[in-house]
Amino acid sequence: MTTVGIATGVGRGTGEECARRLVDMVDVLLLADRSEAAASAVAKDLSGRGGHTVVEALGVDVTDRDDLARLAEHADGLGTLRAVAHTETVPPEEGDWRRILGVDFVSGVLLAEALRPLAVAGTAFVYLASVSPLIAHIEPDPQVAAVLDTPLEGDFLTRIRDAIGPAVEDPAWAYPWATYGVHRFVRAEAVRLGPVGARVCSLSPGAIDTPETRMEAARHSSVRQLIEHTPLGRTCRCEEVAAVAAFLLSDGASFVSGVDIVVDGGLCAAVSDD
Repeated sequence: MTTVGIATGVGRGTGEECARRLVDMVDVLLLADRSEAAASAVAKDLSGRGGHTVVEALGVDVTDRDDLARLAEHADGLGTLRAVAHTETVPPEEGDWRRILGVDFVSGVLLAEALRPLAVAGTAFVYLASVSPLIAHIEPDPQVAAVLDTPLEGDFLTRIRDAIGPAVEDPAWAYPWATYGVHRFVRAEAVRLGPVGARVCSLSPGAIDTPETRMEAARHSSVRQLIEHTPLGRTCRCEEVAAVAAFLLSDGASFVSGVDIVVDGGLCAAVSDD
């Protein structure tokens, strides 16, 4: 049996590190990124490690149903889907509210829609989220929850804007709502996947050590304060997030599903005690 893995958003940071972890877990690894050139660079590097895994790079827009359908069809033709790490995100400092909600939340639901028919016993999915909705204490009222539960129906962005209000147009507020949507989706998806023996979790890092985070920390005292509040006293490294993702995708986590795993150096614990 040929096992197949998929990693999205591999062109940088956490996505690239997840790809490096997955390459030793499957027979064929598909690297999907909006930039095919970026995915190809990672694929070339991983292929040169001398392992048995075949690594392929694909240009994929994770918000495009047709692209995702082609990805699913290609994966299905290669073997049995074993592991999926969806890490494609747009941080608040890089996009407007519509793009953040579309990539950070809706794309994961679209990916699940495309890959769900391929799930079998042992298939595992991890969706990258964030601690931001936990820090912001997001608790939607029934109207907002109903919209979040139907992101593929009608004009989702208009409906969620009407439900939450104009505040969601602030990227810094759209981001925690988007990643809360991931948390909520994963709980529902676990119920759908369970009967075939497949699993799904979300993974919520604290502040990750990236150029963007360092830039935001320099600009905004609130970001600096979150880092300073972290009991371990530093930001998270991309490889630390990838290590947890790899565990969740492994047989070692065979009874873990429908939950969000926090990788934040103790930040949520510290904030909850304030």
